[in-house]
Amino acid sequence: MIAQVTGVILEVSPTSVLLRVGPLVLEVLVASNEVGKLTDLATRHPERDTTFHTTFYLEGDASGGNLTPRLIGFSNPRDLAFFLKFITVKGIGPKKALKALIEPAGVIAAAIERKDAKFLTKLPQIGARLAEQIVAELAGKVQEYVVIDPTQSGRTTGGTVSGRVAVLFAPTEEDAIASLVSLGERRPDAEQLLVRARETGAAGTAELLRAMLRLRSSGPALR
Repeated sequence: MIAQVTGVILEVSPTSVLLRVGPLVLEVLVASNEVGKLTDLATRHPERDTTFHTTFYLEGDASGGNLTPRLIGFSNPRDLAFFLKFITVKGIGPKKALKALIEPAGVIAAAIERKDAKFLTKLPQIGARLAEQIVAELAGKVQEYVVIDPTQSGRTTGGTVSGRVAVLFAPTEEDAIASLVSLGERRPDAEQLLVRARETGAAGTAELLRAMLRLRSSGPALR
């Protein structure tokens, strides 16, 4: 099982990236909502290493002996974990799920938790019956993937769920969050620090991260 790969993005298509890992070039299937961010990253930083948290599945007909391994990658492990939960719904395979994920995991999780089947039908590949199936099977099981923003108690881009609010983070902000998580911070706490760092006027991954570290050490305590 390949859990993580790091390499240089050579090419981005609407469904995958070609990733140079040492002497190898891997095709990594990606979610629709990540294509724009990855294209921008490859354009601005053509030699920068990018890490994908991965899983794989076998595509094809087992009875005919024609199976092809496909590697799937996400920029952060939380999105991968949501994807693995999403494909447990009957009728949603890996390729369908990747096409359907045109919104961040936190936004889709929020819709599921508030049982908003109508919102889910706006996702590619998801009809009314399948949307109801998603709600029936996952509502109450994906709250941990809903992004929390403590400063936006009455506003949301994805809907309020049990006091939680789905919020979209820019790529530089996601990088800052991921960096803090790699230092041992819990993802929800890192997100709250990011929101507070925004208020200081910090911009860019490095500047945001420095502000988040200062806030973590000086308080006030996270809620």
